Amino acid sequence: MENNNQENETNNSKFKAVSNPNNYKAVYEMDNKPKKKFNFGRTVVVPFFSGIVGCAVVLGTCFGVPTIRNHIIGNASSNSSNSSGSPTAGYVDQVSLSNYSDTAVYAANKILPSIVGIQIEYNVTSMFSIFGGNQTSTATATGSGIIISDDGYILTNNHVVSSSEAEAYYQVSEATKITVTLFNDDTQYDAKIVGTDEETDLAVIKIDATGLTKAEFADSDSIKVGEFAMAVGSPLGLQSTITCGVVSAVNREVTDSDGKTYTLIQTDAAINAGNSGGALVNSEGKVIGVNTLKLTGNDVEGMGFAIPINSTTDITSQLIQYSKVRRPYIGITGMDLDAETAKKNNLVEGIYVKDVETFSAAEKAGIKIGDVIIQADGKDIKTMDELNEIKNSHNIGDEMKIKVNREGEEKDLTITLGEQP
Repeated sequence: MENNNQENETNNSKFKAVSNPNNYKAVYEMDNKPKKKFNFGRTVVVPFFSGIVGCAVVLGTCFGVPTIRNHIIGNASSNSSNSSGSPTAGYVDQVSLSNYSDTAVYAANKILPSIVGIQIEYNVTSMFSIFGGNQTSTATATGSGIIISDDGYILTNNHVVSSSEAEAYYQVSEATKITVTLFNDDTQYDAKIVGTDEETDLAVIKIDATGLTKAEFADSDSIKVGEFAMAVGSPLGLQSTITCGVVSAVNREVTDSDGKTYTLIQTDAAINAGNSGGALVNSEGKVIGVNTLKLTGNDVEGMGFAIPINSTTDITSQLIQYSKVRRPYIGITGMDLDAETAKKNNLVEGIYVKDVETFSAAEKAGIKIGDVIIQADGKDIKTMDELNEIKNSHNIGDEMKIKVNREGEEKDLTITLGEQP
């Protein structure tokens, strides 16, 4: 309001300066000057020819200098009509999408022979049926998989093939039958589970077939935000469906409905039910991730996630070799102690040891209930996640140095890591 008031006062002062108290029409100052006698030669002819000479000199100079000439001609061309006669001034140049289309076609042709559809059958037992007793029925689900060897090994998600769960009113069994459908000829095979890993949500299944087209893997550590990404799988049972987008983010930490946290690739390529276990590929049709999760909700769109393929290779090898993932193991149950909780209980920040398993690596190392772990391998830690991250960087049988606070005194201990049961 202050600015508007000041502006109005200024305008009023101007009007007052050019008006008169007798309400006469205000006139411009130049209109009050005496007019000179009109001379045609001096007034028209001389200025006209002077203008022609001046224009000739300017244009001659400009077109004599290549950079100025090119600039003038270039601007004129860009503002002229296009070949169809329509004006192009004010419009950006048209961008051809043929390269993008060719990229998508190439990537799809490259990866599709290596993607399979997976159908799972399992039993659902309903508790307290209205008909009396428990009733069991057969249900099906679909997913996707990636061929990783020419003799029938297929990588997928654990949650695709391992559906066992129980609720208050029903219980879901393990998969009773797994059927794999190939891309090229819709041939179906019975599959068996080779190994599953709930912690990473990965699994390997196998079909009795040879001569398959295995997928090529890219280096998922080198992908960049914004690069081309294609999700391939069988969403809603629609075999060999592709969706395109970009890599939206890398190293995105996402927590699922069970409270497990994963570090994933984020993409806006559409991922729907049934895409799980399928491939996220780059512009070369090489796998950069395993499609696993998507965010859902009224305000959510285009937020899918894939497990980076580099993090699957060791898991896959162990699942094929051991039918499980062999992980180092300490053998404690711990609780995170923040500053406030520690102070209330006259303890220090760290990991409070609530239980020690009998015959475990922890017991053999001398860890006791009530200890607070404050360091691992010389690094200060305060949470079980930090302890597990350091532990998982070791192999079974490795030694791991830890420091505990026991009744106010610090003690250094050495754990020889065992194998997780």
